[in-house]
Amino acid sequence: MNKEIRTVDEERGIMRVTTVDERWYARTIADPETGLPVWDYVPSVTWICNSYPKGIAFYKWLAEKGWDESQAIKNAAGEKGSKVHLAVKALLDGETVKMESEFFNESLGRPEQLSLEEYDCIMSFCDWYAEAKPAIIATEFVVWNEEYRYAGMVDLTCVVSNDYAKKEKLSGVNFIIDLKTGQHIWPSHELQVSAYSHSDSLIANKPNTAILQLGYRKNKKRFKFTEVPDKFPLFLAARTIWENECSGDKPLQRDYPLSLTLGRTV
Repeated sequence: MNKEIRTVDEERGIMRVTTVDERWYARTIADPETGLPVWDYVPSVTWICNSYPKGIAFYKWLAEKGWDESQAIKNAAGEKGSKVHLAVKALLDGETVKMESEFFNESLGRPEQLSLEEYDCIMSFCDWYAEAKPAIIATEFVVWNEEYRYAGMVDLTCVVSNDYAKKEKLSGVNFIIDLKTGQHIWPSHELQVSAYSHSDSLIANKPNTAILQLGYRKNKKRFKFTEVPDKFPLFLAARTIWENECSGDKPLQRDYPLSLTLGRTV
């Protein structure tokens, strides 16, 4: 089931709470009146960004595929993306990733062997790494914005080589990078990395933002590195839309029975 409650930052005690159509980040703070610990919830960056219009190209794709097929594609892409992210982190942690390596599949609730398509994405990351020669600063860490009340998980921060920045005509070398395994960059993706760059822990460094598409099929390299201009004002607009549509300051409380059965009559 699409339900998750797990710690994503041990040091700061931050948890991520995911239900059918919500995603929150939570931490304990002192109640201003009693001084006792209470849960402090903020919505995730990706959940907020889903409130932003996806653009005409997305809706054309949706009309072409139909709702059922588009949801199946979306779910499969999410599973692929999660396993690829885990594999990339393993590589950056100094581990060896083999074709038969297994990584956790959230929908199955267990580890699963990499598919050829997923392995191709990981190969393309290795190719990008060899070309960009990045100095890795951090991977897979939580960022928080107290003023605008949101949090999210950053894939990667690094400093790419000067040669790569010059070759790709980048505006700098210090980047927040979001990894994608899809073939398109939607407007919500650009808002996502912009929100990360304005988090409390990163805004002072004024990092550049980029999206790295892995397993990209429209060029020979099989990856595409796209620098993203700062679109934080648009993210705040999406934040306003989210607040109007999803009012509340904590996850929706709903009790689920452990089992179901239909009533029988004799």
